[in-house]
Amino acid sequence: MARMNDQLGDRPSLARRAVRPGWRDPRLALGVLVLAGSVVLGATVLGRADRTVAVWALTADLPAGRAVSADAVEERRVRFADAALADHYLSAADAVPAGTVLVRPVGAGELLPRSALGSADDAAATVEVPVAVSGDAVPGTVRTGSVVDVWVTPPDRAGAERVLDDVVVVEAPAPSGGFAPTGTRQLVLAVPTELADAALPRLLAATGGTGVVVTREP
Repeated sequence: MARMNDQLGDRPSLARRAVRPGWRDPRLALGVLVLAGSVVLGATVLGRADRTVAVWALTADLPAGRAVSADAVEERRVRFADAALADHYLSAADAVPAGTVLVRPVGAGELLPRSALGSADDAAATVEVPVAVSGDAVPGTVRTGSVVDVWVTPPDRAGAERVLDDVVVVEAPAPSGGFAPTGTRQLVLAVPTELADAALPRLLAATGGTGVVVTREP
């Protein structure tokens, strides 16, 4: 028996006590880093998901001059590039002000831009003016609701004159010749009545839009 015990004693122990890894174990450090990274990533994703702004959108097509009632709008949450861009639209944090009237048409599903809002007097004080412009004389970013300036070049090409300042584009269809810059694009502008009488003769003199240039601030 003693001999057997001696032989067993010479062999390594088959069952060893499990040793817990210390805080300096690289595997433990790696696990902590992975966990911390997951927490930061999750917080970042959630933070970005919450950066939306509630604005009003129309539930149906409304023409210019129509009052915007509470049942004509619905709340939309939109992520804007910056606060300045979000401010172009009517915030859903407050109800639509009573007596608000569209000064230009707005389609169903469109966000409600502040530039399209006014009073009944504002809607009555504008006239829609069609302007034919060469495709290369109007920025490609101009669309319905854009605020633009209109310049006219006289026949002798001696300089250019701004005949309309900060007018709203009521309609902005695609160029008649397709999307090529050589096509002609007809814009419909909401021009204040007091300015239309002075601007119309100059616009009509620029036949075919060759002497008309539309500019828009970004």
